[in-house]
Amino acid sequence: MNWLMWLVAALWLHSMASVSAAEPTHVDVVTLKDGSVIMGEVIEMSGGLLHIQSPAAADMIKVKWAEVRMLRISHPLPFHLKEGTVLVGTVEEGAAGTLRLTVEPMQGTLSVPMESVTAVNPLIQRPIIYIGALTGGFSQTTGNSQLRNASLLGDFVARSEQLRLTINGRYVYGDNADTLIARNARVTTKLDFFITKRLFWFASAYFENDRFQDLKMRTALASGPGYQIIDVGDFGGILKSMSLYAEAGLSYFNEDFRTAPDTSSFRGRWSVKFNWPLWDDRITLYHFDEFYPSLEDFSDYYLTMDNGVRFKLIEGFVSSFQITTRYNSRPAPGTGDTDNLYLITLGYSFDTTRKR
Repeated sequence: MNWLMWLVAALWLHSMASVSAAEPTHVDVVTLKDGSVIMGEVIEMSGGLLHIQSPAAADMIKVKWAEVRMLRISHPLPFHLKEGTVLVGTVEEGAAGTLRLTVEPMQGTLSVPMESVTAVNPLIQRPIIYIGALTGGFSQTTGNSQLRNASLLGDFVARSEQLRLTINGRYVYGDNADTLIARNARVTTKLDFFITKRLFWFASAYFENDRFQDLKMRTALASGPGYQIIDVGDFGGILKSMSLYAEAGLSYFNEDFRTAPDTSSFRGRWSVKFNWPLWDDRITLYHFDEFYPSLEDFSDYYLTMDNGVRFKLIEGFVSSFQITTRYNSRPAPGTGDTDNLYLITLGYSFDTTRKR
């Protein structure tokens, strides 16, 4: 495993070496109604806020569009007007509250009232965004010891304006001289329907198998409300890509054992998912848990939790370190209540979200 850790470290250091501070490539001038002037590159205007990248500020400067008096923009940008027209051009300083647009191949300039502009260079996302990763790990020894360990982790999210499909899976296998020492698998699928921008209703299905928990299949079917507490873009700076949601509902919980009596009950379900990409997604911290308490006896519950960090290497390739904890307050006779998995994996990730 040492060679794998050295490879991950070398690729990560190479990736981090390419990180540099964002420098504006154009110098634009924004004059506010209070007389102050901001120099930098105009990136976009959306939601009533003008975004300016300035060398004088570490983070993006945001000012209200209604507070802008004049603009001078040296590079062509698309200006979206209220009636649906889109004009692409540069801007010269003119009368207060008016844009003097130079639109090629037209001759001369157009005077456009700033109040008629609804957006400037807005970031238009695809109708459906796909995000996911597939990583795996393998180790083997031969000779005096004969050990094999393999793991496969996968997660996938498809998001439209109203729907979000999430699939999360894991498979772990291990043997010692062809004697099985570990084998477990888990899959969670979930569909979220967004009632508002933040509030959604979910329906989920959880399946798990573990030979060494005496478990043929653990099944949980659940539904209930959820809330997007933090979404991408809510904050700026180091928090700009953070996301967090929580959900709670009711579930049907069933456990089929190999030797112990099978059980089934109605339970609650609580889940939290946290994702925090840092430094242009080069490092991502993540957390995901599912908690199933009995509605009849709160001392009877099942918890599964993933905590990890993912490193972006080169051209979509990633490495991750994850700790998975599973706790069953009432395990099958002859088995323990807690299982921990420590996984180091390499793989590939993808994200079709359009970003600046």
